[in-house]
Amino acid sequence: MENFSLIKRLLSEALGTMGLLTAVIGSGIMAERLADGNVAIALMGNTFPTGAMLMVLILVFGPVSGAHFNPAVTLAFVIRREIAVGHAVMYVAVQIIGGLAGALIAHAMFELPLTQLSDTARSGPAQWLSEWVATFGLVATILGTLRFRPQAVPYAVGLFITAAYWFTASTSFANPAVTIARAFTDTFSGIYPMHVPAFVVAQLIGAGTAAFILGWLLKPSAVGQLDGSQ
Repeated sequence: MENFSLIKRLLSEALGTMGLLTAVIGSGIMAERLADGNVAIALMGNTFPTGAMLMVLILVFGPVSGAHFNPAVTLAFVIRREIAVGHAVMYVAVQIIGGLAGALIAHAMFELPLTQLSDTARSGPAQWLSEWVATFGLVATILGTLRFRPQAVPYAVGLFITAAYWFTASTSFANPAVTIARAFTDTFSGIYPMHVPAFVVAQLIGAGTAAFILGWLLKPSAVGQLDGSQ
């Protein structure tokens, strides 16, 4: 990755997270309006634009900031000592701000009240486990692809999120900044604000677990220790 100034990296993270939330919330609004009450069709209409936009955003902003757009991903890179703690804190701050801005933009585009609070309940052990699974899988996808196929990261991440919308009970938030922003939209993609903390905790645990496990798994064995020969 080329060396960009901190301010450019922070702006990249803010714009990328803003674009992601604009896509998540905006496509959810459009999908719900067009689905005529069919929740499966609405979810499909929310899923594919989100995965596609994520690919585009990583391609555009990845060379500048690494395209985290996600405090859980930033945490994983802190654990791996690939980003300084101070810079990581700033990354998380602009990700959250960018996400909230994306929610406002989506509301404005569809002529909805700009400030909202969701009343969509998303809670319980199955939901929390789903967020752990989704975030573990997302971080594992990023780290594994970076290790062996770095050019494929945008596509692998977009495809994983597209799939995880459907195989997790929570529809795969997998991102604390996304979760916070979605508490401020009373639309298809919203989450009741009081249910946000448990989601975020599950996401951070999933990211940390993936960082430690993948850090061990992807580290080559020493010469002479391959296949348990010693």
